[in-house]
Amino acid sequence: MARIVTVYSRKHQNFAPSDMSYIRWLKISEALARLGHHVDIATNEFGGLRWWRKRFPIPVGENLRRVPLSEVRWHRYDVVKTLFHHGFDTLEKYGGSDHPFIISKLGSVVGPVDMEGIYFYGKSRKRLYLTQKKIDQKGRYITLLNDAAKELWISCFGPRDNILIVPGGVEKCIPTSSKNPYPPGKGKRCVFAGNIYGRFSQPDANKTLVNKLNRLGKLLKGYDIQLYMIGAGNIRRLDRGYVNHLGVVPHERAWDYFHYAHAGVVVAAGGFMHNNESSKIYHYLRAGLPVVSESGFPNDHIVRESRLGFAVENGNMELMAEKIHEAADKDWDRDYAVSYILNNHTWDKRAEVYNGIIKEGQQKRL
Repeated sequence: MARIVTVYSRKHQNFAPSDMSYIRWLKISEALARLGHHVDIATNEFGGLRWWRKRFPIPVGENLRRVPLSEVRWHRYDVVKTLFHHGFDTLEKYGGSDHPFIISKLGSVVGPVDMEGIYFYGKSRKRLYLTQKKIDQKGRYITLLNDAAKELWISCFGPRDNILIVPGGVEKCIPTSSKNPYPPGKGKRCVFAGNIYGRFSQPDANKTLVNKLNRLGKLLKGYDIQLYMIGAGNIRRLDRGYVNHLGVVPHERAWDYFHYAHAGVVVAAGGFMHNNESSKIYHYLRAGLPVVSESGFPNDHIVRESRLGFAVENGNMELMAEKIHEAADKDWDRDYAVSYILNNHTWDKRAEVYNGIIKEGQQKRL
């Protein structure tokens, strides 16, 4: 089995998997460890790693540990796996970008110019594109979410035979329902779980998402349904009369918000998402929660295939509210949806792709 180090953030903060980037970082590392690989998660935590491990313990399984980013010796690992553009930037800053077996995973691919459906613009988009150029030169394998991302990558950098398509995923085993985490109130509950970005990270997307949530929350009031949001981002313009923001929730606690909701909602940052999927869909469905998703995501077909929800015309908040009301009342075959997710979209399924190329690489070295 291989020695693998996973790399993402160089921010000086505790390792707290509450937003999706950190959740994916932890969960794909766990899945690789379950396959028998020895996996280190390289973190840059305040006050020394030992103190944070004690203060903020995160259960890890066999073959998995957290190590200080500054102490990593890259040549001791068979594989370096970076997550997102920031992960490769971190690897480069800490002197590991010349490793011979780098797997670089990206969540959204940008082009050489601003493009419809990709909500990074100007300097932000240029910075990401520069990182992609480096990944194209240094990466042994490049992991993208879908065919749209692959087509854009090839149009930018030419044909490649080292591109892996690995969509998002979700845990095979999740906590059972514990207690209702919602504040007391009347009516049914619809939850939006996710990052709505901020003033310095996709501000246009933040404005669009906030406007849609405000509009949707107002419409749902007419159906006696409360809209709740859990997650990070600039919430200054959220209308608290219609959207109940419950803050950032640790991943393990988030499942109760899904277990005790009547519907989960997904809204898009624009007319369509060119290659950046919605990770919420996997998580709602894994919990057996009916999904109402605004059309335009590359993975919204999963809602239809799971038979647990609706994909609604993009921009039609009136129809979204109507379908949320219908979804909250309908008698669904939730077991079918959960089985569908377990059979197709777990982190363990995603890790199998990496397992194949890692084993192949080790055999070539023998």
